[in-house]
Amino acid sequence: MFLAIREMRHSKARYSLIMVIMLLVSFLVLFVTGLARGLAYANISALKNMPANYFAVQSDADHTFRRSQLTDTELAAARSVAGEANATPLGVQTSTITAAGADVKADITFFAVDMTGMLAPEVTEGAGFTNEVQGSAIADSKLEQSGVTIGSTIRDQASGMSWTVTGFVKDSSYSHTPVVYINQLDWQAMKQGTVQGGGGSGKANAPYNVIALDVTAAQAGQIADQLQSVEVITQKQAIASVPGYSAEQNSLMMMIVFLIVIAAVVLAVFFYVITIQKTSQFGILKAMGTKMSYLAWSVIGQVMLLSVASLVLGILLTLGMNMGLPDTMPFELDGQTMAMTSLLFIGMSLLGSLISVARVAKVDALEAIGRTGA
Repeated sequence: MFLAIREMRHSKARYSLIMVIMLLVSFLVLFVTGLARGLAYANISALKNMPANYFAVQSDADHTFRRSQLTDTELAAARSVAGEANATPLGVQTSTITAAGADVKADITFFAVDMTGMLAPEVTEGAGFTNEVQGSAIADSKLEQSGVTIGSTIRDQASGMSWTVTGFVKDSSYSHTPVVYINQLDWQAMKQGTVQGGGGSGKANAPYNVIALDVTAAQAGQIADQLQSVEVITQKQAIASVPGYSAEQNSLMMMIVFLIVIAAVVLAVFFYVITIQKTSQFGILKAMGTKMSYLAWSVIGQVMLLSVASLVLGILLTLGMNMGLPDTMPFELDGQTMAMTSLLFIGMSLLGSLISVARVAKVDALEAIGRTGA
C-alpha cells in the first residue's frame, strides 16, 4: 500500500484524471439505479405500502388484480381462517376522472377499501371519512399537481359518479397512476352502474377483485386449500404482476448491469495500460527481491483507494442532484440499494484489476532490466 500511495502522490495528474472518470462512471451507475428504483416505486407504491403480505385472487387471473373477481363467499372463507381484521376485500378499477373547476383529465386507479380496516389510507392532508358516507374520496397527492384540491369534485367518466376529495395521501400509485380511495358503499354503486343517490345500495353486492390478507404462510396455504378456485399469492408476486412492472424493471436492470460491466472494462483497460508503462519499474523491484504478493497488493490497493474515493464523491454528487430534481421525476435511492450498488461497483473494479496483477506476474526481471539499460 505504501508503494501505491507514493506513486499516486508522484503522478497526481494521471491519477486525478482516472479518479474523475471513475467518479463520473459511479455517478452514472448510482443515478440510473435511483431512477430505476424511483420508477418502480412510482409504479407499485400503493401495493408496497400495504400492510398485507398475501392476496387472494382468482386462480385463472394470472395474479392480476383487475382480472380477478371474488365474492362474499370467498371473503367469509378467508376470514374464517385469518380473522375478520386480517382479511379485507379490495376493489381495483382503472378509470379517467375530470375535476370541477379545473380543465384537466387524469388517469387514476380506484381502490375500494374498508375505511376502518387495515387497508384504510393514512391521510397526510385533510380528513378521512367513514364507510357510511357516500360521495367522498381520498386521493394521492400527485393529483394536486393536476389542480385537484381538498373540496374539489372529481367525476368518473365511465360511471358518471362524482366524489368530493376530503384528503390526500402520499406515495400511493398503482401502474403509474394516482390512487383514489373510496369506500365499499360507493364501490357497490359504481359496479352496479348507478350514480350516487340512485338507490344502488339495495342491490346485491358487486364482486371484489382481491382479498388482502395479513396471515402466516400456514394460514395462506389453508385458505388456498379451502377455496379451489382461489390462489393465494405473496405481496412480491402481486407487485411483479402489476401491468408493465416486470418489463420495465427488467429493461432498467439490464441497463444497470451493462453500465457496471462497461465501467469495470474501462477501469481494467486504464490500469492495464498504466501497468504496461511501469513494466520496467516492476522488473527492477522484482530484481531487488520484492515479493509478488507485495506488488499485487500495491496494484489492488490503488484500485481500491480510487474506487472508494470516487464512489464517495459519486454518492455525494448523486444525493446533491436528487435534491435539485423536480417532484415529477421519480427518484429513490435508499441506503440498502446504495450499499449493494456500491459493493458491486467496487467488486467489479477489483475484478478488473486482476488483469493488471496477472500482467505484473508475467514481468521478467532480467528482461525488464535489460530494456531499461538499453
